Amino acid sequence: MTTRLYENTVFLEHITPPGHPERPDRLRSLNLALEHPNFTALKRIEAKVANEDAVLLAHPESHLFGVMRQIPEEEGEINQLEADTYASSKSLQAALTAIGGAMAAVDDVFTGVADNVFVASRPPGHHAEKDKAMGFCFFNTIAIAARHAQKVHGAERVAIVDWDVHHGNGTQDIFWDDPSVLFCSTHQMPLYPGTGAKDETGVHNNIVNAPLSPNVGSDHFREAFKSRVLSAVKDFSPDLILISAGFDAHHRDPLAQINLVGDDFDWATARLMELADRSAGNRVVSLLEGGYDLEGLAESAGLHILRLMKG
Repeated sequence: MTTRLYENTVFLEHITPPGHPERPDRLRSLNLALEHPNFTALKRIEAKVANEDAVLLAHPESHLFGVMRQIPEEEGEINQLEADTYASSKSLQAALTAIGGAMAAVDDVFTGVADNVFVASRPPGHHAEKDKAMGFCFFNTIAIAARHAQKVHGAERVAIVDWDVHHGNGTQDIFWDDPSVLFCSTHQMPLYPGTGAKDETGVHNNIVNAPLSPNVGSDHFREAFKSRVLSAVKDFSPDLILISAGFDAHHRDPLAQINLVGDDFDWATARLMELADRSAGNRVVSLLEGGYDLEGLAESAGLHILRLMKG
């Protein structure tokens, strides 16, 4: 397997208020994990900033301009966009670079440069709805990546699998009535943002939610993943699998009450890679979403990336 990882120091320059869980140290902890000899063969590439027009693949112009207006000009200044979502002077550049990395990752797997790619970016994206920034997210990076795959590479069926512990309401909102995109999510419920019930199925039954009760662990997660997510992805037979890889379902995470361990993310990665081998020419692109305990994030993301490398 050829695996690439996109990164950029600008992701560390998206600054949130002191004590905010979505902080630059998240990527620093992952970078420490990647210093292990296991990752020597990993091809690490600097993500390039996307053109602002890329945002329009998944959002109206009014949303792009609305976010741009709220980016502070002064270094050290922080603006509050929404209840829990903040922007500093480099936040727009960071968000556009996350999009640039995701689009380049899609290009890589369709041109055969890599079998799979992980994008180690922030801010995350899966809570951003068509016209609303929320949940630490400005733009829905994974939705933009899916649209890029369709527009540039002719992908007919894209599957997005979201195992972040918080439901990807933004991704669901964007693809609610689009039969060409399958969105599958495991998440804790009840929990922020309050969406993700089993009966939320989309206009074309292209939305598959597998809510998990608080305090469950590996067995419940794996059963839900097998019975609902994997079966749906297998039936859909996608050309590309995109992963919203949040690692906040780890038992150490402070923002939720699901008790997964690093091996669960390794297992889920391997199962999706098997399906990608069946229908998608091994094409898997994974984007970092949540994960707020530094040790849990480093362990889980490290095992996820290692599995991508091993095949």
